[in-house]
Amino acid sequence: MKTPHILMVHHGAKFCQAVLCFLLLFSFSSCTKDFEKFNTDNTGFTPDQYHIGLVYPGIQSAIFGLEGDYQLTQNLNADCYAGYMMSPNPFRGNINNLNYDLVDGWNRQSFIVSYTNSLFAINSIAQAGTRTKLPDFWGIALILKVETFSRLTDKFGPIAYSKAGSSLIATPYDSQQELYKQFFLELDTAVTNLNTYVKAAAQNSSMVKKPFEKFDLVYGGDYEKWIRLANSLRLRLAMHIVKVDPATAQTQGQKALDPTNGGLLATNADNAGISGGGYHNPLNVIATSWTDISMGASLESYMTGYNDPRLPKYVTPATDALFKGQYKGIRIGSAVTAKPGYNGFSTLNGATAFGSASPMWMMTTAEVYFLKAEAALRNWAGAGDVKLNYETGIQASMDQWGVSAGTYKDDATSLPKAYVDPLNAANNSPAVSTVTISWDAAASNERKLERIITQKWLAMFPEGQEAWTEFRRTGYPKLFTVVNNNSNGAVDTQIQIRRLAYPANEYSTNGAEVQKAVQLLGGPDNGGTRLWWDVNKPNF
Repeated sequence: MKTPHILMVHHGAKFCQAVLCFLLLFSFSSCTKDFEKFNTDNTGFTPDQYHIGLVYPGIQSAIFGLEGDYQLTQNLNADCYAGYMMSPNPFRGNINNLNYDLVDGWNRQSFIVSYTNSLFAINSIAQAGTRTKLPDFWGIALILKVETFSRLTDKFGPIAYSKAGSSLIATPYDSQQELYKQFFLELDTAVTNLNTYVKAAAQNSSMVKKPFEKFDLVYGGDYEKWIRLANSLRLRLAMHIVKVDPATAQTQGQKALDPTNGGLLATNADNAGISGGGYHNPLNVIATSWTDISMGASLESYMTGYNDPRLPKYVTPATDALFKGQYKGIRIGSAVTAKPGYNGFSTLNGATAFGSASPMWMMTTAEVYFLKAEAALRNWAGAGDVKLNYETGIQASMDQWGVSAGTYKDDATSLPKAYVDPLNAANNSPAVSTVTISWDAAASNERKLERIITQKWLAMFPEGQEAWTEFRRTGYPKLFTVVNNNSNGAVDTQIQIRRLAYPANEYSTNGAEVQKAVQLLGGPDNGGTRLWWDVNKPNF
């Protein structure tokens, strides 16, 4: 695609736009791109199950959005910062997010989508009395709210949350510590509401078993799976804060692990992905139609080094005549040449993982088993055996992608490979990790964690937001550094980028509160400042 594609207005699935604009009368919503007005909420609609339910497809699809939104909210930042991908498009003359010159016009889209497409709708259904009249529907709304805004805060840091939508003038930001407290409380309510409904429906044959079915782009109205997702999300968020607040992390993690609360994602049938209802996978268009994203060099290093059987499911072989048939990624921050220069490198496989109808995965069972492996390593009650969880996570991912694991988990010799750019030797790098696959009970906890997170990273592909978070939290997997760093010293090349800067619009419309947020952040508003949970200390 040409550069103007990323400058066009793309706002989520079109069917979701119609529902939101027609039913909620969002004169200031995503239909007009009035980002500055996210501080107000004057919507309303009939408080019945049908009308409230119609809003949910838009909330669900906005987690990733369609290609125009997704490219800006995640693909040209987290997906690449996580080592998964890199663009062959020299956007803005190779001066952009991918070499740490943060593009405000791109990154502001995360705020626009999260507030106008998600929070206003959730606030409106709350105002319609959903909390008390349809507590099960409210439980789903809270899970979606936590999923959406945990992603936003983990990009930027403090954000407007508890007061968002309540003020015409200024909206205070919540610290990340307060945000995580609210997330856990909201998940408490969600799980309680849904468990209550499930138990009541089991005892009353006249109750509708799946009242949410026609509005559900994730689980077809299966509340028990939503409960498992909520508990799994709690475990993920608990692990995020393990270095900054280990006591709370363990308390929340053990609550998630307690089977009496409804359990965790346990089989691939539990995997949580957005699909159907007119939604299509945005990475399909970005990779195959626009040719704006390719395999990252770090992904190449690990997957080719490990002879990973998922590789042909994830990406296609290169088509460039110089190295046709090889799997070849692009190193982040490379000065890519104008198209078609790097378009012959490996790209996402639109026939398998990234078909138009393929789900966009929020969370998978494989990730949960790796979370349990780390929880066991940290001696959390209910986590089970470290090695068993680790190997089960590997197998779950192989099963998810329909490949034979063979002897993969027992491989004690294969190593990540050095990176060679066939078009520019300046981008070459030796391998940055020596971790192998096979579980080693005699290794240190730090080495065990590297092994867990490395395989977790491979299994979570292409979910770059969570992969970038885990890299920042743990330092794993070890990733190739940016080739060209255009941050003017704001981001250390070796430490790598830690966050996105707040949108300029917030300074012009909510300036005093943003300045307070920067104080909460504890450092300058740039890509080098660590988030609250991103503590610079050993993992153990």
